[in-house]
Amino acid sequence: MRRKKTTDALEIIDRRFFRSARARKELAEAEASAQVSRLLFELRTQAGLTQHELAQKVGTSHSVISRIEDDDYQGHSLALLRRIAAALGKRVEIRFVDEKRARGA
Repeated sequence: MRRKKTTDALEIIDRRFFRSARARKELAEAEASAQVSRLLFELRTQAGLTQHELAQKVGTSHSVISRIEDDDYQGHSLALLRRIAAALGKRVEIRFVDEKRARGA
């Protein structure tokens, strides 16, 4: 059976890149990393802190905070996230979600 042709860009990308289990796993990891980066940026800016000021509170360098806020950064450590959370008056919570639920099934 032949697939119906489409001009929908999102459907084309989905068909080409996200049908395999490996591709879906990589996408989920990228989404999680991006979510952490966005959340840390939002918390820092809501606290009215610059990256440099947050780095001083955490006891790290400006470049470390900058890398963490970069969507492509893969080196989030739980210890560092806890230090950042404490500096912002927050705490870290981690959840494990059933894969079927995570995929929207």
